[in-house]
Amino acid sequence: MIELKSLYKSFEGKEVLKDINAVFENGKTNLIIGQSGSGKTVLMKCIVGLLTPEKGEVLYDGRNFLTMGKKEKKALRREMGMIFQSAALFDSLTVLENVTFPLDMFSNDTLRDRIKRARFCLDRVNLIDAQDKYPGEISGGMQKRVAIARAIALNPQYLFCDEPNSGLDPKTSLVIDELIHGITTEYNMTTIINTHDMNSVMGIGENIIFIYEGRKEWQGSKDDIFTSTNKKLNDFIFASDLFRKVKEVEIQNIEG
Repeated sequence: MIELKSLYKSFEGKEVLKDINAVFENGKTNLIIGQSGSGKTVLMKCIVGLLTPEKGEVLYDGRNFLTMGKKEKKALRREMGMIFQSAALFDSLTVLENVTFPLDMFSNDTLRDRIKRARFCLDRVNLIDAQDKYPGEISGGMQKRVAIARAIALNPQYLFCDEPNSGLDPKTSLVIDELIHGITTEYNMTTIINTHDMNSVMGIGENIIFIYEGRKEWQGSKDDIFTSTNKKLNDFIFASDLFRKVKEVEIQNIEG
């Protein structure tokens, strides 16, 4: 579990995050959503330590990341897996070598065991047959799956995903969502996903935090969205006619 307590972050005197309090739960897909400029990317960076808040606490299972020394922070980062928006694979390395990379950096296992672990992770994302290919030889969706395999190679407790469906078609996005959700449940990880994708929100949004102008405006599940009376949330989620109609149908089902 990751818990945020009274988190504040400013840039040049302007508050970007204001008194953020939130809990991200184990074994669930925790989504951060909000309009561009709302502060959700800054929030994610504060959680993983890329930015330092002026005030507040970031607790990893009770351990305050902000008060840790360099050695403690380095140890905690080994418990984190990250999936970047662009997949961020090494073009000069094969798929297998990309997944083995963090194991080579941080694991004390033998080369044989590291390769065995990398192949296990590739098999978990259904890409074992692509292990000898290079990133440029596979599709964007496959590259994201390689990124997921690499992110789980060290068996992390915490998984962070920055716009994992960016640039993907709806069908492939669904595959990535289901894969992330399945891995989260299987390994009981605390997964945090920063996303604009409303299909992801409605599909795997078990714990959703809606940020509006730097404040936590709302928190709940995808099911709670349909009964929410929060106008800012409704304006954001149901901006399209499709999702507005979905909500109308869900309300009719609840009332019926």
